[in-house]
Amino acid sequence: MNPTPATGHPHGGSQRGSQPHGSHSHGSHSHGSHSHGSHSHGSHSHGGPEADRRWLSAALAVIVVFLVCEVAVGLAVGSLALLTDAGHMLTDAAALAVAIVASGISQRPARGAYTYGFTRIDAISAQANGITLLLLAVWFSVAAVRRLFDPPDVPGAAVLIVALIGIAVNLLAVMLAARADRSSLNVRGALAHLITDLWAFVATAIAGAVMMLTGWTRADAVASLVVAALMVHSGVALVRSAGRVFLEAAPTGTDPGQVGRSMAAVPGVTEVHDLHVWDLGAGEPALSAHLVIDASYDCHEVARAVRLVLADTHRIDHATLQADHQHGDRPLVDDDCALGRHGPGYVGDAVDH
Repeated sequence: MNPTPATGHPHGGSQRGSQPHGSHSHGSHSHGSHSHGSHSHGSHSHGGPEADRRWLSAALAVIVVFLVCEVAVGLAVGSLALLTDAGHMLTDAAALAVAIVASGISQRPARGAYTYGFTRIDAISAQANGITLLLLAVWFSVAAVRRLFDPPDVPGAAVLIVALIGIAVNLLAVMLAARADRSSLNVRGALAHLITDLWAFVATAIAGAVMMLTGWTRADAVASLVVAALMVHSGVALVRSAGRVFLEAAPTGTDPGQVGRSMAAVPGVTEVHDLHVWDLGAGEPALSAHLVIDASYDCHEVARAVRLVLADTHRIDHATLQADHQHGDRPLVDDDCALGRHGPGYVGDAVDH
């Protein structure tokens, strides 16, 4: 830990050093540290979690009704493209059902050992959705390749009609689900399923039109491969996003270096180190850092200023800051500077080591 010290007058606006770290492992510091107390996480949606579940439930009902009809038609006419779409719609239904359940679990208040609550259920749900998409993509790709070599006789008109209805149904489901809180990785996962399925139906409709007009039945298998490719794209994106949460990477769009520089630029801050920025889940960023404050400044006032910068500039409301006054070349241990009892963003009690 070799932070770059500030230069210039303590009341000036000189550039101060900061040192971000890649994880938020909270070891024991030589000065006061601030522990996280149990707290609950509110919803960021306009209508709240109950409204989210109503919209997702409405989308689920639309998908399930059409799914049953599509499976029946797909089996009757022997269309792999329709059955592939139905398989994807089954994952849509599962994703929506999981999103509804996860939305309820994630709102449970923190208790016992779960001091951060259950917000990462959101990421677990998204990862499950992504892995399911990837597995189904492999299965449908194998079946489609086989049909390229031995294409069955598929009536293009039936495929086209069902696909057009599927486009309308998916548009309705997407509009319903999009009314839920899209900052939630869980909801985004369900929406990714629905949007992918929408494009899949477009590909299937094109295949149906080709078969009806030209009699080229391999178009059914080609459409299945297109759908599988879309599933891979969505699946990889979901798994990657969930992985960032589990590996405690900085939230997408947040540059820890820039965050550190913004904090170090606050008058009175001479050093920023042990900086960690991560995502609690459901679009809720968190930060912890050690601030060294010039002895001529009030550490609590400086901390308030830093919190305002974090909230206004970087939209980080959950910040845990440890601050010590600077004394010569070394921080001065100052019990009153163990932050947490003052200003916005306090989430626990200060603990001195």
